[in-house]
Amino acid sequence: MKRRYKIQAVLLALLFSFFCLRLHAVNWLPFGPDGGDARSFAVDPQDPSHLYLGTVTGWIYESHDAGASWQRLAWIGKRDDLVLDSIVVDQANPKHIVVGAWVMGSPDGGLYVSNDGGKIWADEVDMRGQSVLSLAAAPSNPNILVAGTLKGVYRSTDGGDHWSLISPPGSQEIHEVESIAIDPVNPEIIYAGTWHLPWKTSDGGAHWVNIKEGVIDDSDVFSIIVDPKDPKVVYASACSGIYKSDNAGLRFQKVQGIPSTARRTRVLMQDPKHLNIVFAGTTEGLFRSGDSGKTWLRTTGPDVIVNDVYVDPDDTNRVLLATDRGGVLASRDGGYSFVPSNKGFSSRQIVSYVADSEFPARIYVGVVNDKAWGGVFVSENGGLTWTQKSAGLDGHDVVSLEQAPDRTILAGTRHGIYRLDGDVWSRVDKVSLAEPARGRSARGHAVAVSARMREKDGPYDGMVSSMAHTGDILYAATADGLLMSHTAGVNWSLTPGVPVHDWDNVAAARSMVAVATLHSAMLTINGGIRWTAVRLPAALSQVDALAVDGAGGLWVGGPEGAFISENGGASWTTLSTVTLHGVNCLYFDEPSQQMLITADNGNTIAYAVHLPDMAVKYWNTGWNLRLVRQVGDHLVGATLFDGIVVQPRMVDSAEAHGH
Repeated sequence: MKRRYKIQAVLLALLFSFFCLRLHAVNWLPFGPDGGDARSFAVDPQDPSHLYLGTVTGWIYESHDAGASWQRLAWIGKRDDLVLDSIVVDQANPKHIVVGAWVMGSPDGGLYVSNDGGKIWADEVDMRGQSVLSLAAAPSNPNILVAGTLKGVYRSTDGGDHWSLISPPGSQEIHEVESIAIDPVNPEIIYAGTWHLPWKTSDGGAHWVNIKEGVIDDSDVFSIIVDPKDPKVVYASACSGIYKSDNAGLRFQKVQGIPSTARRTRVLMQDPKHLNIVFAGTTEGLFRSGDSGKTWLRTTGPDVIVNDVYVDPDDTNRVLLATDRGGVLASRDGGYSFVPSNKGFSSRQIVSYVADSEFPARIYVGVVNDKAWGGVFVSENGGLTWTQKSAGLDGHDVVSLEQAPDRTILAGTRHGIYRLDGDVWSRVDKVSLAEPARGRSARGHAVAVSARMREKDGPYDGMVSSMAHTGDILYAATADGLLMSHTAGVNWSLTPGVPVHDWDNVAAARSMVAVATLHSAMLTINGGIRWTAVRLPAALSQVDALAVDGAGGLWVGGPEGAFISENGGASWTTLSTVTLHGVNCLYFDEPSQQMLITADNGNTIAYAVHLPDMAVKYWNTGWNLRLVRQVGDHLVGATLFDGIVVQPRMVDSAEAHGH
């Protein structure tokens, strides 16, 4: 017990010190886990140690120590679906910053402008709703900006205040402009790389020519760069490889030395002091050339997906990579070796959480879409610092977490169940998918069940969406039915009396267990002796959240809100004091006797319902949350895309409101 109090005391002290920092109007404080998807770099022209970093969630970060650490600067557009692939800092006025944004799977996006160094942003009316895939400023005139969009090429001559289309309107060729480059001397010369070959104008867009000589037909052009000292030298990267021209694009030659499988070279970058050194960031690692593209050496693993490259102009041995999943990688030897440099940067999708029953400040979270960079992270201090603990998970997404009665941590993935033994995970291989010889109908009568399933050979490989436990019994909602274990997760079998469905959620407290799909649910109130079908609320279109409170209450949530039944689904009520929509998580915290509720659809409120008197507290967290949990006397939340956030304890009295 002394250890627990000591951890909590340290936690509160750290929270207090962090709270004294600049918060940018965010109420709860972000603490990682560090890493995730990083997209683009930009540098302050008057201070090479001052960098900007774009993300896939609308956040822009900054660093004042050349990328050694990062802090959140602003949330562009106040939306979490903007991909910030283009950041331009005005060479004459570094407080003036322009950002191009696009949205995955949508033609939406925009162009955003700040005049105070990135604190306040406004969207540019002329480009509102445009999917801005590329953006560049003319090296010879910072007032001239050129943007590539799905519709074509746009130009501004007044620093981004006004824009006009300079490619032919309705062109069947010059659209979906992925890359832009401007001649370093003559701003009328513009190169545009589309999803179908490169184009060039020499008169500011009045006339365009296709510069495809030497380029394999139907090549997506991801990046174009022009040599700052010799503008005749142009590099272009495409899905078919990397090309170089020595005559300003009249003819290209394909460079050799990069594996044919590394087809998507997302970015090309020259060393500003040694122009013979060229970096190619690909979907299969970083390649480095020291002889102007004649030969290439891969300097990272093939699993590194590079989105952008930054070379420090003061110290060109320092090279930064913006990568998928791995965040920022840093080199101090000119790009030959890299280490993570993500302190303060978090773009993680956390979907699962469990706290150690004996040491509540020790918490585990599960991450999706990060492969080997993700898995499970553990914190020993209530979420302030994190360590990856993913050895043995084989890069699988961790969609559910639970602690067994013997305190073993279990992970549910898209490919089976894993148990944590020390620091290594091992996949459970003792899973029986043979249905019990007899089951029970919805009315409790014994019925014969056909043995249409068979014993599983080898490790179980099914989707495990949710896990829960009560007493000595563990439950797992899987694609192959509701599994149960009496052996701390070593052996699993199908639960008697529960039909074999693709179950999404399971919740348990004392002798009450509920399991649900999107449109159906079952319940037992006597520890599994008898299961009954639940009639869901007529107003609920689908079940996105499920909980039981151990006192006879069954809770379901979804797009229409949260619903409560005290009689097994015969009737339902809602929380009369709170209007909720888009409920995505319900969790019963037994020590505090609170039902914790979060909702999405832009909602930033976390709710706690105290069950004995149904009193409701709520906090404006400042974040869109996926879940919230109690840790000691404060709350911890998992955001949709930005990792863990922690409630400063001293804010509680000002932010929480009782009803």
